[in-house]
Amino acid sequence: MKILIADDSRVMRQIVVRTLRQAGFGDHDLIEAADGQEALDKAVAENPDLVISDWNMPHLTGIEVLRNLRAAGNNVKFGFVTSECTPEMKSAAEGAGAAFFIVKPFTAERFDEVFAPILG
Repeated sequence: MKILIADDSRVMRQIVVRTLRQAGFGDHDLIEAADGQEALDKAVAENPDLVISDWNMPHLTGIEVLRNLRAAGNNVKFGFVTSECTPEMKSAAEGAGAAFFIVKPFTAERFDEVFAPILG
């Protein structure tokens, strides 16, 4: 399976990759995007099975990426790993079709809990 990790922080992308490996999902094909526009472009070009996105990124926010994908008929499993979590953000994410919302800091156990049903 192919997983797209979108975050404008290179360090945070590395932490997400490491945590995915610790949770037992390291054998998947991992692709990275450094901003929202790159995330949207790669989600279309690479056709990932899962998108893990930050909320706040340059060019397009994570929620804008999700809304653009859904508007184009793309139903990829999509969710957020972000440091901010307001009720409005969670509501917007759910309304746009997000599959999960993970708040930083996170653990391998939390990743396993969220991604095991998605990735098998």
